[in-house]
Amino acid sequence: MPTYEKMAASLRWRPVCLKKEIIIVQNTSTSASVHRSRPAVPHPWLAIAALMIGAFVGMLSETSLNIALPNLMESFQIPAATVQWLVTGYMLVIGIVLPFSSLISKWFTTRQTVIFGLVAFLAGSVVSAMAPPTFPVLLTGRLIQGIGTGLILPLMFTVAMLIFPPARLGTVMGMCALVIMFAPAIGPTLTGIILGKLTWHWIFWFFTPFLVVALIFAVCFLKNVGTITHQRPDLASILESIVGFGGLVGGVSLASRYGWLSPVTLIILVVALVALVLYIRRQLGLEHPVLNLRIFSIPAFRYGATLVMLDFAVILSSMYLLPQFLQRGLLLPVAMTGILMLPGGAINALVSAFAGRLYDGFGARMPVRCGFLIALVGTIILLFTSPHTPVALVVAAHIILMIGCPLAMSPAQTYALNSLNGPQSGDGSTIINTMQQIVGAVATAITTSLLAMGEGQAAGADKAQAFTRGTHCGLIFTLVLILAALAVSLKVRNFSHAERPEA
Repeated sequence: MPTYEKMAASLRWRPVCLKKEIIIVQNTSTSASVHRSRPAVPHPWLAIAALMIGAFVGMLSETSLNIALPNLMESFQIPAATVQWLVTGYMLVIGIVLPFSSLISKWFTTRQTVIFGLVAFLAGSVVSAMAPPTFPVLLTGRLIQGIGTGLILPLMFTVAMLIFPPARLGTVMGMCALVIMFAPAIGPTLTGIILGKLTWHWIFWFFTPFLVVALIFAVCFLKNVGTITHQRPDLASILESIVGFGGLVGGVSLASRYGWLSPVTLIILVVALVALVLYIRRQLGLEHPVLNLRIFSIPAFRYGATLVMLDFAVILSSMYLLPQFLQRGLLLPVAMTGILMLPGGAINALVSAFAGRLYDGFGARMPVRCGFLIALVGTIILLFTSPHTPVALVVAAHIILMIGCPLAMSPAQTYALNSLNGPQSGDGSTIINTMQQIVGAVATAITTSLLAMGEGQAAGADKAQAFTRGTHCGLIFTLVLILAALAVSLKVRNFSHAERPEA
């Protein structure tokens, strides 16, 4: 019996011609590759634990101060536009560091980068926790924290793509999304509980034990999975990146204080946009770019990455408004605010945990569209709140929002990264995480501006009513983001992980 007939018989397939043998061999090879990761890592979950814990603390820090902003304004005697720099300044540093993560990985090992990032975050936390009653010291600690988060976030996804087989990527990305989505959602709850008994300094002390545990995992289990090439840095790209990304975040942050039409704001934004245009043109023309923007030519990555950015902007804008609305709109104490944010955070964790599995079973299209539709319902409910709205309705709207956003996040991110081959995965992870932070910082700054604008328009109303009006103005922006995401989701199509290109 010919070889191809023996093979076909063993697979219970009766061949018609020699092409069947080729097809069978290809399918068998594809099936095997789907269940095999590239580097040989004996305990991948232990290896990635340090990155997940570090990323969790980094994202937790991103929203944990939202609920403390009124306290910090009173403690330092500063306006809302100034205290907001504790949030946007943190994201600004992340946005500056993130674009260089791909270049950094070509000069330093995975272990070196992760350990340095964790130590930087730990140092920033200690500086902030021990800060005297001067705002610049506290802000300096926050900026140092941003360095650590900017190094760790993209590596979590890059390492996951390398050490886990493609067939498990939906589940693994679901766990990574759990870190990204659950931490910002639970941050206000933990902060509220801390502030109910202790001072704001303990918010930063709270981070330190997690970081110490992450360092232990990094030293004991993390493996080097990248390739050191010592790629020559392009100084023009570095300068354009810092001016472009940093100027964009700084410009929109200043707009919330000085107005969008102020000369300072306009000059910074124009310079930033020009620098970004030059940066993009340079990256597309370089043989070895700092950030491989050519992968945006892949439709699945382009649409998936856009959905991730919009989803993250929805989370940050709503999580910036809701804790403050509970305190200044419904006039609830800070500890109670933290407790009321807990159900939504818990639901967020549960949905994030299984959303990745939905991609493995159903693809990206269904969960992404359903997720944004559910988030739309939650946002509309919040738009009809008032200072007299029952607290239970606000909590219910938060829960609905926390079902929708994580339901869309993990499938969208897996859809984007699964369209890339091995060498492209690191660039894809860096791009997504960079744009997440940039879009998140811009969304927070725009939300702050709209909040202040709405408060200013509520002439003659009491403080609670005025803040509610401002919250509604901010939520309109959240609503626009969700509608834009729904429009982009129409471009999403399903495809199997077996179609993911191999390195």
